[in-house]
Amino acid sequence: MLTVEKIGGTSMSQFEDVLKNIIGELDSQRFSFGRVFVVSAYAGVTNKLLEDKKTKAPGIYRHFVNGEDCEEALNVLLQDLLKVNERFVNIGLDYEAAKEFLGSRIQQTKSYLHSMHEIIASGYVDRENIFSAARELLASLGEAHSAFNSVNILQNRGIPARLVDLTGLRDSRQLTIDERIAKTFRGVDPFKEIVIVTGYTKGKEGIMRQFERGYSEITFSRIATHLHADEAIIHKEFHLSSADPKIVGVEKAIPVGRTNYDVADQLADIGMEAIHPNASKPLEMAGINLRLKNTFEPDHPGTLISKDYIGPEAKIEIVAGSDKVVVVEIHDSLMVGEAGYDKQIMEMFMNYSVSYIMKATNANSISLVIWEHDLNEELMAELKGAYQTVTILPAAIVCVIGSNIAVPNILARATSSLAKNHINVNCVSQSLRQVNMQFVIDRDKYTSAIYHLNEDLCVG
Repeated sequence: MLTVEKIGGTSMSQFEDVLKNIIGELDSQRFSFGRVFVVSAYAGVTNKLLEDKKTKAPGIYRHFVNGEDCEEALNVLLQDLLKVNERFVNIGLDYEAAKEFLGSRIQQTKSYLHSMHEIIASGYVDRENIFSAARELLASLGEAHSAFNSVNILQNRGIPARLVDLTGLRDSRQLTIDERIAKTFRGVDPFKEIVIVTGYTKGKEGIMRQFERGYSEITFSRIATHLHADEAIIHKEFHLSSADPKIVGVEKAIPVGRTNYDVADQLADIGMEAIHPNASKPLEMAGINLRLKNTFEPDHPGTLISKDYIGPEAKIEIVAGSDKVVVVEIHDSLMVGEAGYDKQIMEMFMNYSVSYIMKATNANSISLVIWEHDLNEELMAELKGAYQTVTILPAAIVCVIGSNIAVPNILARATSSLAKNHINVNCVSQSLRQVNMQFVIDRDKYTSAIYHLNEDLCVG
């Protein structure tokens, strides 16, 4: 059996647990060959390289875009990463070898960034293309660091291991992502050694440019399909559960167990990604099942996601949502009966690259739920200039999701749960496929809604 497995950044930062719970020692029952591990950068490293994923606080990339010298920032990063390395010496990392690798890598990065600054200064090249290249270069550093360390630790513990470096730092060949994976994996035999792969893949289409911070899952997915893996596995620091344990409590956050790729897409649409949607599609089309496992509960089977799975009994599998959305409602009395009236509204949103999460309509109104960070003043001004009334309301969205909820009474149970806890539904949406019921509520009721829906529909 061949598995391709991705290890997330938080898990990588606790690599002793990865050794014990995922890879296993050479003579342990947990150990086996036939496994390819795609590794993320250690937790927080990519934030320092690019920007903080949550707060958007600038990283080294912003120094570069602002025309500032990145050398000192990279020196500080080097010291930070060496401190990370110190934590792994007791489990087998050769500190001096890792220091030499890291120093060489950062020195090469400094050299490339300096050359890029000079090219920008010439005025002959589009700045945005150079900025994009710099972002790719910086992103690759984090995964190169963690992958090198992982192989070094395994080898020093007597485990046959190979580094597959897809970052292409000194490789000038203009390869696509898929071409680089195919060429680099020639001669690699996962049944003779543990294969550790960088989560970043250099490609002429630009993996960061296309997929942003989900790039390591793209690498993972492309490798799984290229190798025709029997199963793809993602190891994270938590289970895919019925609800956020921070809201409902760990004891009431029930591991999902089994679901399908449609449900995974619904989660991605509200920012609760089990896997990046552009990574899940190739797996789904290739018929490769995806398993989500908790690094720290190695004996739990986790949640298996497959293409055609339908739960044997009707139930809500997941309650999820966000309180970082706004409702944009366009009301116009001329809307009623006009075919295609919303086409120009959608074109306005498309022109500003704003995607909606949910859409609800009646005779004279269209309500669209969008991410708060996508709220664009120019777009709102354009809408207000074109239609009678445009209302913008900060809100929350809660969704009840499952592979088998197309039965009477589930919608009634959900709305009843909200009503008895004094939570008003401002908008509601459910498609004919019935895998996701979406409710827009007041923002201050979000945690209450998640808690009570999970309690009444998943736990009770």
